[in-house]
Parts: sequence; C-alpha cells; structure tokens
Amino acid sequence: MTTRKHNALPKARTLIEALPWLTRHHGKTVVIKFGGNAMVDEALKRAFAQDVVFLRHAGLRPVVVHGGGPQISAQLELLGLESEFKGGLRVTSPEAMNVVRMVLAGQVQRELVGLLNEHGPLAVGMTGEDARLMSATKHYAQVDGAPVDIGRVGEITAIDSGAVQALLDDGRIPVISSIARSSDEDDASGVFNVNADTAASALAAALGAETLMVLTDVEGLYEDWPHSDEVISRLTATQLEKLLPDLASGMVPKMQGCLYAVRNGVRNARVIDGRVQHSILLEIFTDEGIGTMVVPDPEPPTAPHEGIAHHTTQGAA
Repeated sequence: MTTRKHNALPKARTLIEALPWLTRHHGKTVVIKFGGNAMVDEALKRAFAQDVVFLRHAGLRPVVVHGGGPQISAQLELLGLESEFKGGLRVTSPEAMNVVRMVLAGQVQRELVGLLNEHGPLAVGMTGEDARLMSATKHYAQVDGAPVDIGRVGEITAIDSGAVQALLDDGRIPVISSIARSSDEDDASGVFNVNADTAASALAAALGAETLMVLTDVEGLYEDWPHSDEVISRLTATQLEKLLPDLASGMVPKMQGCLYAVRNGVRNARVIDGRVQHSILLEIFTDEGIGTMVVPDPEPPTAPHEGIAHHTTQGAA
C-alpha cells in the first residue's frame, strides 16, 4: 500500500517545533506591554487577544500592561484640551489626568478585556491604583539638562503584586492600565500617569516573570539605524547599556525597561514588531523568533555565543 499524503502535515510539524518551547515556558509568567499600531488596528487587536489566550491555554501565565497614547490624544482633542510633550513625555495637567484615567480604564482596557473574554471568562481589568498595585512619585522631564514640571506624570516607587499574583493563581489574565497611586499621602490629586513601558518592566520584575515582551512599531533594535537594516536578535544587558545613548528617543524607554527587567530578576526581555499578526507566538514558540532579545549578564550557559547576534530584515520600519 502507498502512504497517503495528508495536507495538514505542515501543521503537525509546526506544533512539533513548538514542543520544546511549550515545555520550557510552561507555568512561567510573561508580562506583555501592549502598544503601538496593535492598539489601533482592529485585525491586530484581535490577533493579539488570540495570542494571549493561546499562551494561557498553553500553560503560561500572561499579564498585559497597556498605555493608550493615540486614544488619549484623540480624546483630548475632542475636548479641546492641548496635547503637549516635553522631554518625550506628555504634559499631564489635572484635567488631562482625568482624561487619561477615563480613556485607559474606561475605553482601552475595557475593549481589550472584551476581546480576551470572547474566548472564555479569563481577563480581569485593573489599574495601578487598584489594591495599591503601583505607587509613584512626581517625575520631572529633562529638557536641555534641566528638570521641567510636566504635571501628573509619575515615576514608580513601589509595586505590590499580590492582587495580580492572586488572579494568576486563579487562572485569570490580568489587564492593567498604567496609572499609579501617589506614594505621598498628602497628595490631594492622588494619581499619576505612568509610562506603560516602565510600568510593565517594574511589574515583570516584581512578579519574577520569565519574560517581558514589548510590542513596538519596528522590527526590533537596529544595529546602526538608519544606515543599516540589520536587527540585533540577541544582546546582553551590558551590551544594551552601551547602545542606549545612541538610540532613537522612541526606543529609549522601551530598552531602558528591558534593561531594568533583566537586571532585576527577569530571565529575558524581548522587543517585537506588533504590526505582525501573531508576533507573540512567532517569538515565543519558533526556533528563529522575530525580535530583539535582551538577557542578563553573564549570559546563561546555553547561550550559543558571546557577541551580539543579528539578522537582516527585508525593508525598514
């Protein structure tokens, strides 16, 4: 008898390729910073939700942290409030802070929780205010070397991850808005707008996460942008620290967050292209991966080599 060819065989090969990664990551916590174009493109939002639910059903413990820059700017414009940035950070007046709270907790978070819960009663929304998850103090922007007051923008001072841990232990997917309570009991306003990259990295460290994953609108960290389209696939914390002063401003908080995470107990941090559907699954469950991975110093013994690894991509973001 001849062996019948099955058209579905490539699917089986894909699942087998994922097997060692499923084994390695089973039971581990993954903190994912949701942002960039994935937040505003309907197809990408749905693909993101599918990826996160897949992680949960594959035995991982995903946590989602999100901001909402485009949505906040749109709502401020609608209300006739000015969107101003200093030192790369949004100037957040008390009036703007009310909008930030409303948009993050009442719009972006609710939509994401709804998309995740289309696949079962899994997602639970929180802000950094809830259960005193995130505490912060006032952050001053640096403009021309001098500190500048930018309003209700906070710098995280403490994380109490107990409520998130309880949700994870119950099999839920926490979805967290990057708003923090003031650590100053005499602060009448009480809350701060916090950079979502910073919030995600601090939470990943507090949870002892296996991985911090940051979605961006680029393919990863470029070796020599804009002169080269080579993407660094893997580098150590020390190697990243040396590159930080020369990075584009938009990548600085993301890579600073990755650096903080791996130097505070997170096994690895990854920057991936959120414009690619199912980029999370491609990064975690395939041999090649698609983004830039940052690992602690020294590299684990299983590391294939000591130097910066990179690959060339087609086109530039």
